[in-house]
Amino acid sequence: MNGTTARARRTAALAAIAAMTVAAATLSGGTAQAAPLPVPQDINGDGYRDVVVPAAGATVKGLEGAGAIVVLYGSAQGVSATKRAVITQASPGVPGVAEDGDNFGASSAVADLDKDGYADVVVGTPYEKVGSARSAGAVTVLWGSRQGLVSGAALPTAAVTDGLAGRDVAAWSGPDGAQVLIVNDNTTTRLTGPFTRAGDAGSSYLHDETAWMRSAAYGDLNGDKAADRVLITGRMRGLSGGYVFVNSDNDGSHPPTNRMQGGDGLTSAVGDVNGDGYGDLVVGDPDDPGTVDGLWGHTGGAVHVWFGSAKGVAYDKAPMIIHQDTAGVPGAGERYDAFGSSVAVADLNRDGAAEIIVGTPREAIGSKSRAGAVVVVPGRRTGQLGAGSYSFTQNTAGVPGVVEATDQFGATVSAGDLNRDGRPDLVVGAAWEDGQGAVWVLPGGASAPAYASSASFGPAGLGLPWAIGTQLGGDLQQ
Repeated sequence: MNGTTARARRTAALAAIAAMTVAAATLSGGTAQAAPLPVPQDINGDGYRDVVVPAAGATVKGLEGAGAIVVLYGSAQGVSATKRAVITQASPGVPGVAEDGDNFGASSAVADLDKDGYADVVVGTPYEKVGSARSAGAVTVLWGSRQGLVSGAALPTAAVTDGLAGRDVAAWSGPDGAQVLIVNDNTTTRLTGPFTRAGDAGSSYLHDETAWMRSAAYGDLNGDKAADRVLITGRMRGLSGGYVFVNSDNDGSHPPTNRMQGGDGLTSAVGDVNGDGYGDLVVGDPDDPGTVDGLWGHTGGAVHVWFGSAKGVAYDKAPMIIHQDTAGVPGAGERYDAFGSSVAVADLNRDGAAEIIVGTPREAIGSKSRAGAVVVVPGRRTGQLGAGSYSFTQNTAGVPGVVEATDQFGATVSAGDLNRDGRPDLVVGAAWEDGQGAVWVLPGGASAPAYASSASFGPAGLGLPWAIGTQLGGDLQQ
C-alpha cells in the first residue's frame, strides 16, 4: 500500500470519529469488531507470562501505518515499560520490509508452535503487498527464546489481491500438536505442525466452506485437550453479526456443518464459565439489530454463551444471552454501545467458574460519547449469567487517566497471570486514547481487579513515535 493510500485510510478513520452524529443517524447498527489482545503466555521462558500489545497504525521510520507490536515482559512485579521490546518489520530477524499502511500487528496470537518451551507470536499484516498482489496480506511467526523475540519466519499464505491474509490469526499448542488459523478475506487457512524455524508446516488445509471470513479462535470445548476451531464470518444480511462455526469442514453440506444456531457475533473466546470442567464458547455480538431487536441481536450489543460438555457444544441449541438489559448487568442497552466488541474469559475471583470480561467501547460515560467501559460478568454453576456483574472505566478510583469522548476504552480485553501470584490480571486497550491508543494493566485482587495498583501505557512511554491512529492496544475493525 502506498503512502497516499495509507494517509487516505487514516484520514477517513479520523473523519469517521469526528462525525459521530452523522454516523449515528445513518448506520443501521454498530460497526465494531475488535482485534483481540492475545492471552498472555511466557515468551522468554522465565516463568512469567508476557503481554503482546498491537499497534498496527504505528509509524516506523517515517512510514505511516507500517505497524508494530510491543511485548511487555512479565515479572514478579508484573509488567512495566522498562522491560519491553518494540518489534516491527524493520527489526533484525523479522521477515519483510516496513512499508506505508502494511498494518503489521493488526492481529496476533501466541502459542509454542515449535515445542521448544518458549511461546511464539504469530503476527498478521493484512495490507502487505506480495509480488504484484496488493493488500494480499502476510503472516509472520516470531520465535520465542531466552532472549525474547529475535528471529522469525513467514508462514505460507495465499497471495490474492485484496485477500487481506492475516486480518485475524489464531494459534494453538497442545498434546494434539500445534496449529495456526490464518483468516483471509474469504477463506481461512489451517496450518498444522510440526512447524520448522523456516516457517514450514506439516500440512495445510483450506477452509472455504464458510467464506466471507472475519475472525478465528481456538479452545477446548469437550475436555479432550485437543483443539476445537471457532470460525466467524463477516456480517450476514438480516443478522447483527456473522455466522459462528465450530470444527467445520469441507463435507459438501449447504449450509456447512457445525454452524451454531440461535446466535451470531463477531468476536470469541473460550473458557469454563460454569465451572464444570469443560470450556464454553463466548461470542461477542456488538452490533445493533435494525430498528427493533431482530433475530439474535440486542440493542447496544450482546454476548452469546454456548456451554461445553463431554460432547462439545450443542450446535442446535440456542445460547445463553447476556446484555446490558440482563438483570444484574450494569448500564442499559443503548444503540451503538458495542457491548461485546471484545470478550475474554478468566477466573478473576478463583471460585472455579470463570468471569466473562466484556468490552463496551462505545458506551457513553456521562456526556462523553464513545468513552468506553469494561463489564465483568461473574461465572456461575447454574442459572442465568448476569447477577453480581460490575463495570469500570477511567473514572473508576485507581484506574489511571480520565474519561474522554472517543477514547473507546474496552476496545480490546485480555487476561492472564503476569506476576505468578495465582490471580489473573486484566489487560484493556483504548483504541483512540489521545488519538493514538493506550493499554491498561489491572492486577488481580482477592476477588476483583486491584484498581489502585493499575498502570497505563501510552505510545511515548513504550518507545513508539507520536502518530494519530497508532491504534495501540488494537483498534475496532470494520
